[in-house]
Amino acid sequence: MLDKARSGNARTGIFMLGLFFAGYAAMTALAQTKPESKNVELVGYNDLQGRSAYQPTIHKQGNRWIAYIGHHGGSAMNSLTGQMEDNGTSIVDVTDPKQPKYLAHIPGDPRIPGPGETGGAQMARVCDGSELPRADKKKVYLLRSRGTGSHEMWDVTDPAKPSRLAVVESGLRDTHKSWWECDSGMACTGFGSTESGPGSTK
Repeated sequence: MLDKARSGNARTGIFMLGLFFAGYAAMTALAQTKPESKNVELVGYNDLQGRSAYQPTIHKQGNRWIAYIGHHGGSAMNSLTGQMEDNGTSIVDVTDPKQPKYLAHIPGDPRIPGPGETGGAQMARVCDGSELPRADKKKVYLLRSRGTGSHEMWDVTDPAKPSRLAVVESGLRDTHKSWWECDSGMACTGFGSTESGPGSTK
């Protein structure tokens, strides 16, 4: 009888110990997933129509601040047009940080579909025409990659109505990491050559 009592107590003890460790593990997991911050505070956000963000460029245009955000490949519904669009470049008015306003989406390249860095338009660089040596001084320009095969120039003077001006370079492979120096107008656009490995254009 005594042995049965001891055995029952042991089983109860093991069960209670299991509950304790399970509770501890759950609390630890919760603590690890809880958002944390230090010296910053979230004041607003925009879901970018569910597209993954890669490179944001924030540019002052008149009395507004506009964010140009590159995306990885994939597709999502453009709530402004009601159409499914390949991920490309989102344009968001962030003048009021508490209420960012989605202005436009420039689609990526449907001929080069795919996830991650395969599709989308990850790079976004912006210059005022007043800074560029040979541009219309009243305009604002966006240089962006399109898929992994080309670089494009867009007129974003009205950020809600972007219009493509030119394809700077096409037939490339693995476009990545661009830089645009506004005062000289020189752009450094990295890519992998279709013929002989890494390269760059200016």
